[in-house]
Amino acid sequence: MEKDKKISFPPQFLKPLVSYLKGEQKKLKVSKSELKKVDPFIIGNRDDDNSVDSDVAENVEHDRAYAMRLQVARSLVAIRKTLTRIKLGKYGICVTCGKMIDTDRLAVTPTAENCMECARKAEQNQ
Repeated sequence: MEKDKKISFPPQFLKPLVSYLKGEQKKLKVSKSELKKVDPFIIGNRDDDNSVDSDVAENVEHDRAYAMRLQVARSLVAIRKTLTRIKLGKYGICVTCGKMIDTDRLAVTPTAENCMECARKAEQNQ
C-alpha cells in the first residue's frame, strides 16, 4: 500500500511552513489562555445575583468560551500532527489512502491530512 510512501518537499518550501505553523501554535496557546480568563465558570467571578438573566448570561458566556477553547485545542492538535508529519517525511500524503494531497489544498489548508476525495468520503459518512 502507498501509506508508507515519503515525499521530500524542498527545504525552501518546508522552512517557512514550519515557521508559520509554530507562529500559529504560539498565537493559539495565547488565545487559549485568554479564553480561560473570560469564562465565568473558570475564573470564579460568577455573579451573586441569582436572577434568570444573570444565570443565562453566565451560561452563554461559558458556552461561548468553551466552544472557542475547544476549536483552539483542535487547531493546536492539527498543527502538532502536521509538524510531526513534516519531521517524518509524511507531510502531503493522505493518511487514509496514501496518495499525495494536492498542493493547492495544502496551500489553503496546511494542516490537511486527507486528499479531497478522502475528505469528501469522510464528510459524507458523518
